[in-house]
Amino acid sequence: MSYAGAADTGPCEGRQASPSNPTGAGKALTKEPLSETFVFRCTASEKAQLRAKAEAACLPAATLLREALGLTEARRRKPIPRVDPALVLAVGRIGGNLNQIARWLNHAMKVGRTDLDTLTVARRLVVIERQLAALLDEARRC
Repeated sequence: MSYAGAADTGPCEGRQASPSNPTGAGKALTKEPLSETFVFRCTASEKAQLRAKAEAACLPAATLLREALGLTEARRRKPIPRVDPALVLAVGRIGGNLNQIARWLNHAMKVGRTDLDTLTVARRLVVIERQLAALLDEARRC
């Protein structure tokens, strides 16, 4: 028996579509192929500006133009940071070491060990955290 009446034929609670798939159908969208080209004349400075804006948005120039004309929805992806792989590896190793130190510190505090070594490590970890935060702020400004 339906609580909403006999005319209720919609999905019951708990069987609704997820927010990432609002239709719930799971149908693949069919896109029209981009087979046509459109060429227009512009100055060298206009072309440079268009390319700079597209690069800043991490998009191809054609996609940027389609979005500007309202032909497609803007899909903003987080840009991939351009970083030296050796730096990423070094930061990962530092993070692993800091994690081990933090585990040791947490264990020492749990067992009631509050001697000078434990407090010194905790103080130095705070200093390292502040230095890393300053580096991140500086990198975000670039």
